Amino acid sequence: MGKINVKDKDVVIPGEILAEGMDNFPGSGTYREGDNIAASIVGLVSIDGRTIKLIPLSGRYIPKKFDTIICKVIDVNMSGWRVDTNSPYSAMLSLKEATSKFIERGADLRQIYDIGDSVVCKVTNVTSQMLVDVSMKGPGLMKLSGGRILGVENNKVPRIIGKQGSMVSMIKDATGCNIVVGQNGLVWINGSPEGEMKAISAIHKIEQESHMSGLTDNIKQFLGSKIENKDGEKN
Repeated sequence: MGKINVKDKDVVIPGEILAEGMDNFPGSGTYREGDNIAASIVGLVSIDGRTIKLIPLSGRYIPKKFDTIICKVIDVNMSGWRVDTNSPYSAMLSLKEATSKFIERGADLRQIYDIGDSVVCKVTNVTSQMLVDVSMKGPGLMKLSGGRILGVENNKVPRIIGKQGSMVSMIKDATGCNIVVGQNGLVWINGSPEGEMKAISAIHKIEQESHMSGLTDNIKQFLGSKIENKDGEKN
């Protein structure tokens, strides 16, 4: 009899044996090795009938303790809020971790954070089953209002932040925008329309040129170029 060693949504690494025997079929991201099906990539297991396939995770964010991330509220229940972490795993924001203010029993929690709200929070716990807890208690953790949220490749986040925050500080100074870079590949930008567009252009440039030397100087030069107004004239 065939045996499946994994469950739907498990994260697996290359070479891991996903199933034994000939009862199941290898799908994308897997290969047959003798009687077994093995993983060829880092991925998320998806079992579709008798076919086992993997959804690639390279480049996808995986929550880690102490990460500061930008999340969207997707559900409100008695015990708190469920948030989308821009990863395969949602997280729980409990009542006691949601705010320093006292929450009365029976209060309408949607008055605090409603579905669709975006928040900056910190990952406080990740279990081996990938149950994720987040907190809103701490400096810089807040509900976001206004501005826009930009998705970036999360492996480029360190370059966007820069050493000791040097790169993101340079973009803030040059554009007059408030910017929060989440380690889950989401960036919140809030400023004038021109400032926001300039910041977005700079972040896209960092993504494209992150492997090149002299990146900081290139971005400094780029930000120093004058913003064109709507008529195309230089200000």
